[in-house]
Amino acid sequence: MSTVLLALAVLSLVLLVEGHVRLRRVLARRPAPPPFPATAPSISVIRPVKGLDIGALDNIRAFLEMEYPGRLELLFVVDSEEDPATPVIRRLIAEHPTTARRVELLFSGSPPPRRTGKLNAMLVGVAAASGELLAFNDSDSRPAKDLLGRLVSELLARPDCGCTFAPVVAAADRPTAGDVGYELLMNAWYGPTVSWAAEPRGELDFIMGQLMVCRRQALDAVGGVGVAEGQFVDDMYIGRALWNAGWKNVVIESPLRIVIGGMGPLQFFRTFRRWILFSEGGLSFRFTWPNWVRGVSCWVAWAVLAVALATGNLAAAATALLPIAFSVFTQASLQRASHGPRIRLHQLWVPAVIPLIGGMVQIAAKLNRRVDWRGRSYDLDAEARLGASGSSAAGT
Repeated sequence: MSTVLLALAVLSLVLLVEGHVRLRRVLARRPAPPPFPATAPSISVIRPVKGLDIGALDNIRAFLEMEYPGRLELLFVVDSEEDPATPVIRRLIAEHPTTARRVELLFSGSPPPRRTGKLNAMLVGVAAASGELLAFNDSDSRPAKDLLGRLVSELLARPDCGCTFAPVVAAADRPTAGDVGYELLMNAWYGPTVSWAAEPRGELDFIMGQLMVCRRQALDAVGGVGVAEGQFVDDMYIGRALWNAGWKNVVIESPLRIVIGGMGPLQFFRTFRRWILFSEGGLSFRFTWPNWVRGVSCWVAWAVLAVALATGNLAAAATALLPIAFSVFTQASLQRASHGPRIRLHQLWVPAVIPLIGGMVQIAAKLNRRVDWRGRSYDLDAEARLGASGSSAAGT
């Protein structure tokens, strides 16, 4: 038994070290961001909004302050006048100078069955858009002034490119333990794997749609954004449709901040479960297996530690602590390499337990297929598509 426990602990450590070295090498050789263009085609940027996000005022200001060397059109889309974001958006549009030639607030109404509120807003925005290019931006993000232009620069440089998008980095100004957990999911687990899977030319068979720029002809070739009707994860599905039609989805090296804050343990658990469900809707096993290896290795290390302590095997217990400690190190290191924040000393326990929580979340996602998102509840089928009941207001 002692030999088996020691072997399992050592194997866990070896797998974690191998994964860390591979991902750090990938992050070290990321290309430079594309240049900001001198001229560019007209573009319509559509921002679906539901309620007020953390940091909403600064997020809206950043959206209005984006710089672009061509005709720029900014379209906010909310459900109705009653949305709490409506008066805030109106006030900031009136108060804030912008280089956009058209800034407008549109109303989408409630989505029909088998359509998410976000996709409904995207469709309304597309119908009103006049730009040669179409872009979509999530309301919980805070884009840098030059990010839109850099995305367009890469799109125009590659004729076979249907969509460019920005990698994301989650960051809270005053992080709770839940915020640290979410930062690690995005910056230490998801982001580095995106960089690994996109090598060598930044191409992926899906899209991370927090800020994505699309050619109209590419979208038209797959049936427009409406091709994601019935899907819970619109961006990943649209990306897969573009890829299957022969277009490339390209992620550039210029991060987009996702603003978070005040996340408690229950909210983190629910968010983690929602991300697991997101992954079922468009991520291939080739993309997810490195994180499965990392997660399972940590689970094995914790299991060895528990058994070793229960049987009084101190040598095995000490050995099991090595992969657990290395898991904390690699998550903190990968997060920093992905432009994420440092983890405070008193919160280093969070990366230690994230793999354990991940196992529980996987089980919860299989047992409960109902998910709350942006004020609505959705029932999902086994493939993370919207169920027959579609969507409803959260809590009903």
